[in-house]
Amino acid sequence: MSAAPTAAGHAPHAPGGRPLDAMFRPASIAVVGASAHAGKAGHAMLQALRHFPGTLHPVNPRGGEVLGRPALTSLRESGGVDLAVLVVPPDAVPGALEEAADVGVRAAVVCAGGFAESGPDGARLQERVVRVAQDAGIRLLGPNTSGFMNPVDRTTANFMPAVADLAPGSVGVVAQSGGVNLALAFLLARAGVGLRLGVGLGNAVDVDFPELLDHLAQDDATTAVGLHVEGVADGPALVAALRRATALKPVVAFKVGRSDVSEFARSHTGALTGSYAVTRAALQQAGAVVVDSLEEMVAALVALRAVRLPAAADVGVGLLTGQAGPGLVVTDALGARGLALPALTDATQRRLTELLPPLTFQRNPVDTGRPSATFGDVLGAVVADPGIDVVGVYALDEPGVLDPVAALGPAAGRVLLASGGPPDALAAHRDALAAIGVPMLAGPGELASALAAVVADARGRSVQDAPPAAPRRALGRTLDEHESKTLLASVGVRTPARRVAADRAQAHAALADLTRGGGRVVVKVLDAEVLHKSDVGGVHVGVGDATALERALGTIDAIPAGSGDVTPRRYLLEEQAAPGTELIVGAVRDPAFGPVVLLGLGGVAADLGREPVLRLAPLSVARAQEMVEALPPAVLAGFRGAPAVDVAALADLLRTVGDLVCDHGDLTELDLNPVRITAEGPLVLDAVVVAAPPRGAP
Repeated sequence: MSAAPTAAGHAPHAPGGRPLDAMFRPASIAVVGASAHAGKAGHAMLQALRHFPGTLHPVNPRGGEVLGRPALTSLRESGGVDLAVLVVPPDAVPGALEEAADVGVRAAVVCAGGFAESGPDGARLQERVVRVAQDAGIRLLGPNTSGFMNPVDRTTANFMPAVADLAPGSVGVVAQSGGVNLALAFLLARAGVGLRLGVGLGNAVDVDFPELLDHLAQDDATTAVGLHVEGVADGPALVAALRRATALKPVVAFKVGRSDVSEFARSHTGALTGSYAVTRAALQQAGAVVVDSLEEMVAALVALRAVRLPAAADVGVGLLTGQAGPGLVVTDALGARGLALPALTDATQRRLTELLPPLTFQRNPVDTGRPSATFGDVLGAVVADPGIDVVGVYALDEPGVLDPVAALGPAAGRVLLASGGPPDALAAHRDALAAIGVPMLAGPGELASALAAVVADARGRSVQDAPPAAPRRALGRTLDEHESKTLLASVGVRTPARRVAADRAQAHAALADLTRGGGRVVVKVLDAEVLHKSDVGGVHVGVGDATALERALGTIDAIPAGSGDVTPRRYLLEEQAAPGTELIVGAVRDPAFGPVVLLGLGGVAADLGREPVLRLAPLSVARAQEMVEALPPAVLAGFRGAPAVDVAALADLLRTVGDLVCDHGDLTELDLNPVRITAEGPLVLDAVVVAAPPRGAP
């Protein structure tokens, strides 16, 4: 997909064998709805295409001339084009597509809004547009999109005329929002990074994330891809495409929706944002580097287009600074991201003492005090350390003090630079460094973001996932706790010894049986409709005699009956487990991504404030172990004197939970809360298994 430069730029390319070349690399374009009036969308679109080197037809039923080009009154007068850009009202889109079909148009961009994002009438109109395009074999971008930019081939079909002058480059952008597509293009330009292809998906009725990821992954001229996600319609397809893409080149993803923006997102793209946490976890699990802002995305793309490490779970980061204060800022920012700087080996430190003045810090980060003639040698020593995979460098631009190309060039591919100084000087350094494969960032914060992205990219490719699994059976109904634990026991999950009692006499017999060797029991209401038993007085711990049992049973009997009208109450009595760290293990069936497994902190450990760990199921052995190792070190080692976590046993429980929700197609939620860590391994103290009601059920 790369183009050979000429004196005038790039020659037009006839669409090749790839499915989307007719759209993004057309030899001929018609702008339907072109206008001679400044301020009209059809006028702006034609301006944006002013550098297009191929055949360009304005189409307007009034004819005339638009920006010096004769306007056709109908698309049929064109004799056929590769790409039709439709800048017409929504009601006119189906007819315009039918006309495009008549002349063999292969691709179309539908810019108008007023489709599914606007309500039921718009949704019906959108369905009609899809039918016309599918029947004609026309590939469709949009509707409700500002278009795309391909500066390399000077094909910039977008509402903003300024995109015609964007510098060509090697970074691809796929954004659900056309506005974000533009914002990223200009942020990249400000960072000195050219654009390979930038696409705003809009409502994405045809061309969507998966196909565009495949398109860019197979493009030799694309070095890195930025992904902006609002909502996901087909999670498994996106995950599969991301895995294909990230095997070849880095992808940086930003998911909007941390706060509640679902209503706005529906009005914007016609898609629900879905679960923010699940989507981020899925993107990361598929190999993408997930960031928290567009600015962080740009820093990551600046770095990853030039520096990509081999896949590795453990990545050593070195930091070399010519000024101590900024180095501390970078170190602190990396620490906040959970990235510690490993100490350099004794051999490396001995070499540094030969190169650096005394009193400079030489363990990692390495502070030179001020760049000097030995700076390149210092960097070489740090890069050569066996525990270091990538090095970040911060050095202010001081004329005559440091030649960054000479100092950093030998470490190209493993080093990133951030600097500060006069804009013209920095721009010159940035261009010279880019030519030798050394990315340059604007400051300490960007350097930290870039280093974190390089690490995340390598780590994200280090764990292999289990292949997708199709459901084989159904539960048929939501289970009560005893049934839930029986299901768990059938697949090897440990639960306390228990007895089911249908009346008070059976409850007293169960108490005697379970306390025969001493100890106490937990008494619970047994009712599949009571999911939160503690909230209604349905759980009583420390019951050791008949009097305490009667009090517990009386409270349980007072719980109002649910819709099932269970009469009389049934009771569940269990051996009370020894104290220990409590965790939460669960699974849900996400509407977009399917089965998802959760591991979180419960009980007093919840005070540590960590977010739950989420991963798509089924889980491989390595993926489940990764989840466990994401727990705080204090929990893994044994929180407040509790037993240490058996990593393999807890990972096995996570895999089992994932397999259960994958295997049962109607299982919508599986909640094990709490799971207590004991010396013998994890013990499930409570279990809820919820199934979707059968089709047709009230």
